[in-house]
Amino acid sequence: MDSISMKMIWAVVRPERVDAVVRALKYGGFSAMTRFDVYGRGKQMGIAVAGERYDMPKTVLMLVLEAGRISEAVKIIEDSARTGAIGDGRIFVVPVEEAHTIRTGEVGL
Repeated sequence: MDSISMKMIWAVVRPERVDAVVRALKYGGFSAMTRFDVYGRGKQMGIAVAGERYDMPKTVLMLVLEAGRISEAVKIIEDSARTGAIGDGRIFVVPVEEAHTIRTGEVGL
């Protein structure tokens, strides 16, 4: 295992802002990421339609970075994802304990 401290960012953003966020991250030197579409609800409890509440579509971007670069990546995500409206999303930062490369069996980041 590498001695470098690594963290994972889970950024939950509006689907219509994803391309801008990905471009900004790539321009900032963060090109490795995983992206997947999800549905969920935050503090606003989803979308209200005809008295019913529904989950909102979101996109999650997942990045693993050296701990020292987290604040830089978070700022890029915030700046490029923000619309100023409720439902802009959330960013979670969690420690990464270990990584395994499936093809080679190598352990490390």
